[in-house]
Amino acid sequence: MTNLPLRIRITAWYFAILAAGFCVFGVVAFYAMRSSILETVDENLQDQAQGVRELMGRETGKAELARDLEQDEEIRAGSDLLQVADAAGNWVYRSRTMAHFGPAAAGEARASITTQQPSGVPLRVLTLPVETGGETYIVQLAYPLDDFYETLKRFRRVLILTSPLLLLLASAGGYWLSRRALRPVDQITREARSISAQNLSSRLIVPRTGDELQRLTETLNGMLERLEQAFRRITQFTADASHELRTPVALMRTRAEIMLRKARTEEEYREALRLTLEDLQRTSVLIENLMLLARADSGAESLERTHINMVECIEEACLEGQALAETKQIGLKAELPQAPVWVDGDANSLLRLIVILLDNAVKYTPPQGRITVSLCSKNGSAVAEVRDSGIGIAAQDLPHIFERFFRADPARSRQTGGAGLGLAIGKWIAEAHGGTIIAQSKPGEGSVFQVKIPLAGESSRQ
Repeated sequence: MTNLPLRIRITAWYFAILAAGFCVFGVVAFYAMRSSILETVDENLQDQAQGVRELMGRETGKAELARDLEQDEEIRAGSDLLQVADAAGNWVYRSRTMAHFGPAAAGEARASITTQQPSGVPLRVLTLPVETGGETYIVQLAYPLDDFYETLKRFRRVLILTSPLLLLLASAGGYWLSRRALRPVDQITREARSISAQNLSSRLIVPRTGDELQRLTETLNGMLERLEQAFRRITQFTADASHELRTPVALMRTRAEIMLRKARTEEEYREALRLTLEDLQRTSVLIENLMLLARADSGAESLERTHINMVECIEEACLEGQALAETKQIGLKAELPQAPVWVDGDANSLLRLIVILLDNAVKYTPPQGRITVSLCSKNGSAVAEVRDSGIGIAAQDLPHIFERFFRADPARSRQTGGAGLGLAIGKWIAEAHGGTIIAQSKPGEGSVFQVKIPLAGESSRQ
């Protein structure tokens, strides 16, 4: 059934529920009608029995009792199915109709109402013990139920014949309603099918109905927006990666072609190889960064989390950053606490994050500048800051510095060898540890990069 169209399944469920409802309604209605009939008949018999009891209370002898029951017009008008017996079972009075259709005298002197068929005719029989003149009599009145049973049969026949017809008509209406209800879904399907990689900017028309269809359309539009952004990032990433790889490859190819045009000295060949090796080293770093980001996007890059002292991690990063700073005569200062600051994370990744920030600070800090690295614990996080006295970042560039291949100063970045991937990798490392990284800067006043990593729990410290 799961392979059938949705409107067929909805109609089938509607048919099944409606059929069950008709069955329950029919059974309940039939027995309710039967119960109502019996209740009415019982009340009528009770009223007649009350009249017989009042009449018997005025007489003391059996002969007088039989005569009065035979001659009382009110009793005869009320029912001709009446019989009275004494305690020994002898008949005191028995109407001719009762003698023909009625049951035998009751064996026990107790009140009861039963349904009997002594002669094939269904009767509702009321048995009532009455004491008068020191004698106990058993009074029985009956009411024929054949007309009522016939009415019940006709009612049941009507239910059996009309229910399937009503069920079919209601199911046809349910199918029409399901088609009408699902028509907007078909329209959404057609519109969504028309959207491809060439027109990802297109959006579905949102029906302002405030129901599930509006929420579905808005959800699909949100998904399309995320897909468009991801597709744009992939396209941009591919284009930027191709451009970054094409430049060093073109340089190495051009250099090799020039060297092969004529004979060169050994020193010229060595210089060409040295320059080629530098280009290969930069290209290798670029390819490794691209592969890291690709694995991060696909979720394949995993972190080996351990218990790490961030003080030691930053000290090790400063040793690498010191070598970079000395080449430009930049002062590097570390302000670290004496007590350890514990986090759960990947040691190599966190070390790489701090080194990326130090390398970035060195690149954009002029000679004789200064760089300060600090660490503290604040609000459940280890907060590391890298502060420099460099050229700063323009306000319009600040929101984009963590984007891949973004360069605030493309010409300068080419000279320093940057590809615009370092801060993007740093942002991924911080977020992979459940932390954040932000930058604050003003042109000519330097920059501050702040990293927050959640502190390790008490259980992990022990």
